[in-house]
Amino acid sequence: MLLQQLFASRTQRMKASEIRELLKLLNRPGLLSFAGGIPDPALFPAAEFSAAFQDCLTPERQSEALQYSLSEGYLPLREWIRGEMARMGVVCDVDNILITSGSQQALDYLGKLFLSPNDTALVGWPTYLGALAAFNAYEPRYDQLNPGGNRSALSYRQAAEAAGSQVKFAYLSPDFANPTGQTLSQQDRDALLDLSEDLGCAIVEDGAYQALRYDGDQIPSILGLEIARRGDLELCRTIYCGSFSKTLSPGLRLGWVVAAKPVIAQMVLMKQAADLHSATLNQMAVHQVAERCFETHVAQLRQAYGNRRDAMLAALQSHMPQGITWTRPEGGMFVWLTLPAHIDAAALLVRALDEENIAFVPGQAFFADGNGANTLRLSFSVLAPEAIHSGVERLGRLLQQA
Repeated sequence: MLLQQLFASRTQRMKASEIRELLKLLNRPGLLSFAGGIPDPALFPAAEFSAAFQDCLTPERQSEALQYSLSEGYLPLREWIRGEMARMGVVCDVDNILITSGSQQALDYLGKLFLSPNDTALVGWPTYLGALAAFNAYEPRYDQLNPGGNRSALSYRQAAEAAGSQVKFAYLSPDFANPTGQTLSQQDRDALLDLSEDLGCAIVEDGAYQALRYDGDQIPSILGLEIARRGDLELCRTIYCGSFSKTLSPGLRLGWVVAAKPVIAQMVLMKQAADLHSATLNQMAVHQVAERCFETHVAQLRQAYGNRRDAMLAALQSHMPQGITWTRPEGGMFVWLTLPAHIDAAALLVRALDEENIAFVPGQAFFADGNGANTLRLSFSVLAPEAIHSGVERLGRLLQQA
């Protein structure tokens, strides 16, 4: 193509998502897929959304539902989110909240807001693939974030300065992280807040799975802990990203950001330049469904997904050969497997598709440095317990041969 020579340098760091590519296989006959970290469509509150959309399109409401709206987001929905955040220990005003087109858009905006070329972003090893995709366009340098380790703020600062940059933010999903399913302890959350203060950097807290806890004790959000320290959200470095994708509907593409007002104000300018505002009709419908049934619906999700998590852990215990380890998540949608060093998960996937008609996500794409070839992610959110057992048994067979 003749125009390729005109592409900006940032496009060289844009790569196709392995997960998006794997999702194309979902219609393959008989495939048992542990690949897509997606909600079970059978659990969508479809009847509630049908009623909500009909209500939003009545003659009394349709002019608002089909019209341009505020870039900040539909006010009643932001007020509902303010109440939900307050229950999490995050006291905020509606002016601290921005509605985004999914939390993925929020990550893109935060990369744009903070990262100049070669600036340092601290991320987990591994971390959410979509975050790397969002940040890559702004040409950052990555360094490994390990809140439970003993690495000093000075070490991070010196490494960034040696590369001619500074640390701009630390990104993580502290509850049931994608891809590992692991949860950050309160002690490690406090340590991360200390590190952020020492470095003078922001924290991007991705709360996409926070509502999906199946057992264990609830841990305060990082933003909630920082507000408890500082007494005022306006003094906090943490930026919280929430999402309706894992609780109500991913297809409506609605998320939100909670942060100090100067951060929100700058992100509103980005929103105005990008898409003006998220779809008004979708925001109105989500607000109505959230008000009517959010807690009862999420309780149903916890029951269903918790049973599937239990089925996967039991199947792994029964069918995995020695030398393979896995995480034991207290919530979310994922289990993370570490294989013996000589096994390449990408090559294993080719065999898994051809020989056993199962799919998973090789782990290498989740590492900013390209390591992790001997890791993989399994999602238990869509398959029934019987199918989970069958798929894990097939995977165990392959790994026994490997």
